[in-house]
Amino acid sequence: MAIQKGDFIKLNYTGRFEDGRIFDTTNEELAKQEEIYNPRGLYGGDVVIVGAGHTIEGLDEDLEGKEAGYSGTVSIPPEKAFGPSNPKLIETISITKLQDRNVHPGMPVEVDGKRGVVSRVIGRRVTVDFNSPLAGKTVTYEYTIEKLLEEVVEKIQGLLALYTGMRDMEVEIADGVAKIYIPTGLTFNQRWLMAKNRVASELFKYAELKEVQLIEKLTAEAEAEVPVPAEPEAEANAEAEEEPSETQE
Repeated sequence: MAIQKGDFIKLNYTGRFEDGRIFDTTNEELAKQEEIYNPRGLYGGDVVIVGAGHTIEGLDEDLEGKEAGYSGTVSIPPEKAFGPSNPKLIETISITKLQDRNVHPGMPVEVDGKRGVVSRVIGRRVTVDFNSPLAGKTVTYEYTIEKLLEEVVEKIQGLLALYTGMRDMEVEIADGVAKIYIPTGLTFNQRWLMAKNRVASELFKYAELKEVQLIEKLTAEAEAEVPVPAEPEAEANAEAEEEPSETQE
């Protein structure tokens, strides 16, 4: 069956720059080899809803019409990847604003709470690019659609993993009502507090639920530390809306 908007799929991918450098992958071993491994990341594949903005526009569009098991490669221009470079975010400042004054092009710096990269040094003046390192780049994604999800519980667990970095959270379904048992530690996580309404909204729209109950689960045993959800690199388009996990940037 052809993949269409609104489908829940499990997706494995690797994102590369034009020079072949990898900036994002769902393959844990590859991430370690390329020295981009995030210990808080969730590897092994992301569950995304096609057309819901869970990944960059160009990849999202390429998924439509494919079938489960498909593997392929797509080249994506900046406009449908992580956006063009904004010249207003390139600033020339005095070197005195930097803690380390032994600067050179390519050096990451932080100025007034903003992170950027030095692009030029002339005398005591430094040009810093505060754009995302992915902005203005044409990227290539190699991806495999591992599975088309059919079961509602599986869809919910996959979506929760995307937003929280936690797999196989306890879920019960009855008469269009989903009961999701939330570990205590997660209830204090700022990212989850901002994302939970979007999770519920997407479940109403794409999983045809009529009610979502988020239930804080307490146990006698001490709970394991809840991981802080990582920012998926491939989800930069939705970050402004407090987005989920390639993709994870």
